[in-house]
Amino acid sequence: MTEVTIKLTGFLQDLELKYNKLTHAYSLLLPLALIHITLTLFHFKLHHLWIITTLVLLSLVYFITHSTPTYLVDFTCFKPDDRFKGTVEEFLEGSKKMGFFNEETMFFQERVITNSGLGGDTYFPPGALAQPPQLNLETALAEAEMVMYGALDSLFQKTRVAPQDIGILIVNCSGFSPNPSLTSMVVNRYKLKHEILTYNMSGMGCSASLISIDLARNLLKTHPHMLAVVLSVEILTLNWYVGNDRSMILGNCLFRVGGAAVMLSNKNTDRARSKYELAHMIRTHTAADDTCYNSVLQREDDKGILGVSLSRRLMKVAGDALKTNITTLGPLVLPFSEKLFFLITLVKKKILKMKVKPYIPNFKLAFEHFCVHAGGKAVLNEVKKNLNLTEWDMEPSRMTLHRFGNTSSSSCWYELGYAEAKGRVSKGDRVWQISVGSGFKCNSVVWRALKDVPPGGCMGEAWSDCITQYPVKVPAS
Repeated sequence: MTEVTIKLTGFLQDLELKYNKLTHAYSLLLPLALIHITLTLFHFKLHHLWIITTLVLLSLVYFITHSTPTYLVDFTCFKPDDRFKGTVEEFLEGSKKMGFFNEETMFFQERVITNSGLGGDTYFPPGALAQPPQLNLETALAEAEMVMYGALDSLFQKTRVAPQDIGILIVNCSGFSPNPSLTSMVVNRYKLKHEILTYNMSGMGCSASLISIDLARNLLKTHPHMLAVVLSVEILTLNWYVGNDRSMILGNCLFRVGGAAVMLSNKNTDRARSKYELAHMIRTHTAADDTCYNSVLQREDDKGILGVSLSRRLMKVAGDALKTNITTLGPLVLPFSEKLFFLITLVKKKILKMKVKPYIPNFKLAFEHFCVHAGGKAVLNEVKKNLNLTEWDMEPSRMTLHRFGNTSSSSCWYELGYAEAKGRVSKGDRVWQISVGSGFKCNSVVWRALKDVPPGGCMGEAWSDCITQYPVKVPAS
């Protein structure tokens, strides 16, 4: 899809939205007209009538132009116990003791993890550390309970919200879907009310958390006075690959244990205590293209061993999906000058057929903070290049990768937690969360800070015991 087509599609969607609002307005004006006629027939005083009419019209305009807000009350990132922490050397020694990998695979793992951008304090799934390895359902459920309940306990304590007050629960975990579901496990653990709306999302990849935020936003629009919790985890035990296919061993080198719990609200009374308000949500899904669809694929290798394969074309697929996503987001957030330069370049290239370099808008004019999914060093380098960002902009993402590894869909919350722990978030700041994942998908969420977030408010969080040690020097190449 070309950029011109994307812009035209966006324009038509906007036109359709305005038409729907106008149609809705006329339907609301009909009762008003009936009231007007009735009052006139009963000789109601004219100036009283116009005062009432004006007030109703103003209320109607406000109702049409103001959508239901989505507030981010607070969030927490799970930090596992230190007994699950492992250095690069311990990882390689553990892989060797497993007895599954040949010499060539061991050498490949060493080369990948040494240059991955991960530090020596990331957390491994309990089953992979055990001797012999315990890669079974029982251990996977224990990992799920550890991550989910740890994140939720912290969230309820931090927000002082009783679990029974939650009206919507969304759990996303891409590669682990037990029966009963993860949402049922949470409902059972916290004895949530029987009318709670629960949604269990699987197979959505590393961008699932932002998709869950979009689902929560839409549900909050239709269910007034409601609290929603989004729980983003990735359970690794049953997805730990024990074969020798290079495209499938990468997951072992990059993915680590982690999770995040996010509380959202549509209550106006919660605005004062909330940290952020949702400003924009843009989703891109390119699965119609076979190359994109097959770039991240769960399959069996030639020995029948299950794993997730990463294509050599993954970086190009991710870059193209990102470009499509930001082409839609740009007009919503960029200042007029950047839109003008972009349009001029587009006209020169598409209409005048001139050879010009693509114009990369200065997104630092639209955002103060960038939280790019910490999928790996190559992913971060690709985003940095495509958005023309600085190393300071990339610091939350690179430090998250170094400290916690690729925690899948929850990584963008560790990154926001890093910015908060550093005391960088001030009232009015705009935060851009970018996630990419299998499918192939690229999603963007924009938050606006409603208050200053002091670093002291993050004590007890995932970064609290190590934030003073960061940033550390991590080679970007």
